[in-house]
Amino acid sequence: MPIAPYGGTLVDRTVDAARADTLRAQASSLPRIPITSHTLSDLYLIAVGGYSPLTGFMGPADYESVLDRMSLAGGLPWSVPVVLPVDERGDLTEGGEAALIAPDGQLAGIVRMEQISGWDREREAQTVYGTTDRAHPGVAKLDTMGDHLVAGPITWLYPDDISGFAEYHMTPAQTRAEFAKRGWKTVVAFQTRNPVHRAHEYLQKCAMEVVDGLLLHPLVGDTKSDDIPADVRMRCYEAILEHYYPPNRVLLSVLPAAMRYAGPREAIFHAIMRRNYGCTHFIVGRDHAGVGNYYGTYAAQEIFDSVDADVLGIEPMMFEHAFFCRRCGQMVSQKTCPHGKEHHVFLSGTRVRELLSRGERPPGEFSRPEVADILMEAYTEPQKV
Repeated sequence: MPIAPYGGTLVDRTVDAARADTLRAQASSLPRIPITSHTLSDLYLIAVGGYSPLTGFMGPADYESVLDRMSLAGGLPWSVPVVLPVDERGDLTEGGEAALIAPDGQLAGIVRMEQISGWDREREAQTVYGTTDRAHPGVAKLDTMGDHLVAGPITWLYPDDISGFAEYHMTPAQTRAEFAKRGWKTVVAFQTRNPVHRAHEYLQKCAMEVVDGLLLHPLVGDTKSDDIPADVRMRCYEAILEHYYPPNRVLLSVLPAAMRYAGPREAIFHAIMRRNYGCTHFIVGRDHAGVGNYYGTYAAQEIFDSVDADVLGIEPMMFEHAFFCRRCGQMVSQKTCPHGKEHHVFLSGTRVRELLSRGERPPGEFSRPEVADILMEAYTEPQKV
């Protein structure tokens, strides 16, 4: 039996072509709410079931419960708010509908406005991100959001692929169908916003020893300005999968979500999404979804102890910090290597970006040569990065 979607049912807030045409005509007379690319990603993931059981943007009861108890109002574990902020209430009225306008000016969807409320940015920052420091990218984004939150169910009316990577764009229903086609009963997901380096590869292949397949599921929505662009990362994924992974054991598909950099809470959020995409296991490594020094090295693993594992329903696979040991001649961790730090090469996306910014090629202990070639080419053409 495939793993059930979170909450039991895979949400679908899309409509067929005929219904979409009717709704588009009706939307022309509705009040308009401009939305950001971040909110467009949330809208899409609600619509296709990536955020099941949510059918729309959270109202005050769910929002407050997520902040206070890390669960929806009904008790289901949930770690980050999914809200629709608006700058001005204007002609928006509870009980009515509004047209959601994407950054490119197209109609993205319709929301039925069940509730309109205010919110406390400082409280959300401290609760979700663990800080009110505006240097934190997630906290800084809160300051750009409107003063009111609109809550209610949505209908999706935008083109299906918002990722920009049509070849690798799959909905939760589609990944589930692909897993079934391949006969995969157990699937481990790997979340990344960086090119796959040797430590990532080590974690993935350790996990692949005990499951049927790997979903390599890079996040391609909004990220920090200094993160490596999604098109460069995708070329890196293609290269490493071509040369170092068995093709029948890996599925590469993009996740068009925005990065929140919420550390431990976002690790739970990422796991919930991957359950909806049909995965049974989820890799949680060092400082998952972290940024700077805001979170403890293994805080993203420890937070899973506070969530009912049976209810969460997807098994986190916890890994120690992996590194290359020159004495061992391979990737290892503190659990498997007896040698001192003078023999160790520690890997991270941040370290790779530092090398590239100085025009230095990542060494073989950091990156596979095919990946290093792509990164060096990208960083010698500034307009691409």
